[in-house]
Amino acid sequence: MNDGYRLPARLNRKIGQAMHDYSMFSAGDNVLVAVSGGVDSLVLSGVLSIWQKKAPIRFNLTAHHIDHGFWRREREMPPPATAIGRQLLQFGFTLEIDAEREINEEARTCFLCARNRRNQLFELARERGYNKIALGHHKDDLIETFFLNAIHSGNISTMVPRQDLFGSSLAIVRPMAYLEKTDVEQIAGELKLQPVKNLCPLSEDTRREKVRSLLQRLYEDEPAAKSSLFSALSNVRREYLL
Repeated sequence: MNDGYRLPARLNRKIGQAMHDYSMFSAGDNVLVAVSGGVDSLVLSGVLSIWQKKAPIRFNLTAHHIDHGFWRREREMPPPATAIGRQLLQFGFTLEIDAEREINEEARTCFLCARNRRNQLFELARERGYNKIALGHHKDDLIETFFLNAIHSGNISTMVPRQDLFGSSLAIVRPMAYLEKTDVEQIAGELKLQPVKNLCPLSEDTRREKVRSLLQRLYEDEPAAKSSLFSALSNVRREYLL
């Protein structure tokens, strides 16, 4: 276990502020930590294990990975869960692995896959008594989602740091909502975390990737744009919307 690591003070403050602003955790919470194998979810696991140890309240964490089975299409390819579980050991996690719920491969899209995975997480939470699901989304994800929804769905919305569902019996929390992608990568480097390759055949050509590229060009021209866009998500002037 990586007991000697301390989060950089600047990043620790951002995480703590997000948790405080959205009242993410309470005493006795039973938290499902969703771990895909991407760097964001690996870092989330590390961050939560650190905060669990120093928090004045007690809550339980369990890491879950939904295995999509793409690795079976490759010769001699080990399941991603092997590399994920090995890395999570330093945080004291034993990875729980759940096979993806059946999906029509011919109809598979990023949206359908994400919805299927989300519903499966909800079922796991209900069956195993979790009242929180922690996801590894960060500030860049929230801004990108805003643009995705505006461009492709025609609505003004994004992912929120805390979302209460099913009569508040379950909440989705995003403790890294105030971190930028570069912050997440910094923590990953310091913890020597290696993202596990995404074997989905659609992973390199998605709407999110296109929006990400668009925003990156904007940030290069206007370095302050990211901060302003994120502030705008909580500064909505409804009287000036149609």
